[in-house]
Amino acid sequence: MNKAWPAVPLCEVAAPVQRSVAVVPGNSYRTLGVKWWGEGAYERDTIDGSQTAATTLNEVQEGDLIINKIWVRHGSVAVAGPEVQGCAGSNEFPTFDLNRARVIPRWLHWYAKTRDLWQKCDALSQGTSGKNRIRPEKFLSIEIPLPPLREQRRIVAKVEELAAKIDEARGIRDNSSLEAAAFLTSEMRQAFSQRTNYEIAALQSACSLIVDCLHSNPVYSDEGVPTVRSPDVGWGTLNLAGAMRTSEVEYQRRTRRAEPLPDNLILVREGGGTGKAGIVQDGERCSLGQRVMMLRVDQERVLPKYLLHQWLSPHIQEEQLAPVIKGSASPHLNIKFVRRFNLVLPPLPEQRRIVAYLDDLQAKVDSLKALQTQSAAELDALLPSILDKAFKGEL
Repeated sequence: MNKAWPAVPLCEVAAPVQRSVAVVPGNSYRTLGVKWWGEGAYERDTIDGSQTAATTLNEVQEGDLIINKIWVRHGSVAVAGPEVQGCAGSNEFPTFDLNRARVIPRWLHWYAKTRDLWQKCDALSQGTSGKNRIRPEKFLSIEIPLPPLREQRRIVAKVEELAAKIDEARGIRDNSSLEAAAFLTSEMRQAFSQRTNYEIAALQSACSLIVDCLHSNPVYSDEGVPTVRSPDVGWGTLNLAGAMRTSEVEYQRRTRRAEPLPDNLILVREGGGTGKAGIVQDGERCSLGQRVMMLRVDQERVLPKYLLHQWLSPHIQEEQLAPVIKGSASPHLNIKFVRRFNLVLPPLPEQRRIVAYLDDLQAKVDSLKALQTQSAAELDALLPSILDKAFKGEL
């Protein structure tokens, strides 16, 4: 902290305030909550007076300092914004009126987002149940950096200017991600449009084997052969590293009907991820769990990777799969529907060209996503760094 700034206890700038509202059954009350890690106060829900055991609630006004006694050690501290004006909280949400002659609310708004305050709150919290409450008088003993009002306003303005630029950068990043995904979807739609010079064939005619629910009630082991379940299937990928496993004996029992081989497609046939699909890679050995289906293509007619791209394209996902599962409380794919799905089947050389183009496009999208993940981490670290400097007087 800037040595020229005094460190003062919160009790010098904040005082407990009670704006009691009687709770009457039949009356409605807007309640509030306070998010962790300085993410602010929010309107939680509207309740009837009969839904709470409290006889009074405490009304909050814009600019109040609010804490959640239970979770203050997790940064559940906020300055009320206009969105919670008039909301009410129980005794678990102590409220404090700020002395505007000494502190501006936005100074504490930003200070509530600092690790410095969270650590001080944690140190003063008590209890052993994991919900360590802090007493309001203890909270008010926390010392905060307090420069003159003019300096507070200058620093807050600078922080908000930089925070706006961070938000702008996030927006650009998110828009570029959406645009890349939309372009990929558009190109997939174009690649599998039903052109008059391409054969249109039922999916079953392009497969040598379609297996639905290969085996149920698997017996899992700590080690052994991966068993692919719906959570292990992504959009074009299989994640066997996190899969449950079965012993070699169980694997042999479960693959009597068919053993998944490289280039076989595995589809999610049931649940929230219905329609996801991945492909078994060379060197991968696995069995099938519940809620998945396996396709083995006739490679004299269709390339496995071509079928995977087409399965994930709007041609299948939007035009054929969505109408089948739309509105279902338990989305699932019946094998008879899958067999009848229409495929666009150009000659194999054209399939290779389409696969090469979409693979290259997907690689570029994946590379962009990786860069965006890296930039997201850098942006997430930027604001805490700015706040650290701000409240040390280095901004």
